[in-house]
Amino acid sequence: MLYKFGIEAFNGSIVSLAANRYDRDAFNSGSIAKTFEKVGLLVGLNQACQCIGSILIAPLIKRWPTRTILSISIFIFALFTALLMIIDAATGGKIKPSNFQAMHEHDFSYYGTYSTNIIIPIYCITGIAYGMVELIRRIIPRDIVGSNEEKLQRMDALVHIFYEIAGVSGALITGLVLIPRLGNNYSFLITPILFSLSAIVWMFINSLGTKTIIDDEQFSIGNQNPKTNYLKALIEGFALFGQSIYLGGKIILTNRKYFWLFPCYSLTLYIHRYIENGIAPQIAKRYLQNSEWSQIIVGGSNFGELLGALFVFFLTKKIRSPIVWLRLDSILLFILWYLPFYNSSTISVKNAWIIALSFIPLGFGSAGDDISLNAYIQSSLSKPQLKNKHVSSLGAVMAFLYSSYIILYAILNPLLGKYIDSVYNSKQTIRPAFIFTVGVQITIVSILISLSTFIPKGSCKLNPSIE
Repeated sequence: MLYKFGIEAFNGSIVSLAANRYDRDAFNSGSIAKTFEKVGLLVGLNQACQCIGSILIAPLIKRWPTRTILSISIFIFALFTALLMIIDAATGGKIKPSNFQAMHEHDFSYYGTYSTNIIIPIYCITGIAYGMVELIRRIIPRDIVGSNEEKLQRMDALVHIFYEIAGVSGALITGLVLIPRLGNNYSFLITPILFSLSAIVWMFINSLGTKTIIDDEQFSIGNQNPKTNYLKALIEGFALFGQSIYLGGKIILTNRKYFWLFPCYSLTLYIHRYIENGIAPQIAKRYLQNSEWSQIIVGGSNFGELLGALFVFFLTKKIRSPIVWLRLDSILLFILWYLPFYNSSTISVKNAWIIALSFIPLGFGSAGDDISLNAYIQSSLSKPQLKNKHVSSLGAVMAFLYSSYIILYAILNPLLGKYIDSVYNSKQTIRPAFIFTVGVQITIVSILISLSTFIPKGSCKLNPSIE
């Protein structure tokens, strides 16, 4: 919860900070704004670096205890979030004055004078640490409760509930309190503190006498001597990760039992990340003219995820497979069709709350997908299915599915951002662009997900049970 609260403050602040700064840079230079093309690139590179972080952790975990790696990775994360504030202060930046009155829309005179592009490498390095933490967070449940799908769903759901309690409060406090009072250049001041506290807590993971065991299999890497040179182990790790993607793709694409996971997992993960990290900031900046309100909208999505996690937890025995959640999610996504036509006569924080309410069902569907799919994959691939002793079937499939999502996001997000910028620069509104980037895209994704749920055997029932 400390970690989730800190990550909401950081990610929400960075995206709104980058959007404001790129708009200001274009205004000052008299050039055409490429704000969301660059923000899309920024977020896409961060996602790609998360993938790198998941590779780096495998050789490290063989030399040092898991809790130590977790603590060090989140502490490095804390240092680089602090670094951005240090650079801002060193170049004349300061906390937003309480009596600040903007001279014009792009007046952020309390920002530091550093080049906005400096944010990109810093955000990429934090992405590596983020990937290291996320990998362990997603794999540990199977070590705790075994491969029983029902237990995995309940475990994942319970963790998700607490995770989203922190997510909702973190997003809302960031958008309503921290950014308005500190400015989005210092609104993540709490992040290094919370991450450091997380590092301390994680150091005591085994203090109750239990030991978390993480097998080599789960990291898609072969058995290596602990004294092996780390650079060599790292190179082998990258090679084995590539091999994992290939073998995972082979399992997914050549087997009817798993083929449906490709569109259902990768596309749902992509579209929900695009909703939170792409659509929400675009609405806040271009519809509402206030980038900090994107966190209110994300708070609505997080609250929906909390409700979804609660439903999964209590309906584990009633809903027997992820198919039901996926079909529900594919229907709920159509809610976003109203956005291209949403137009309010006045702009206030009330508008952000109205849009946030419409994001609650989207978060609900996202949580149902995420929890049930992860539990199904962990359960159905718990037994070895590959002859390759260096790569586990679970690790290979997760590597392929996650890499597919990363590639989709890294390519589409900047391209869609570029299109949105071009429409905004020519028409001074992004509503016509939203018909395609929101409406048409959502429709295509929803149809693909819905059709894919009928691929597994026995999936034509209302509440199917997949073997």
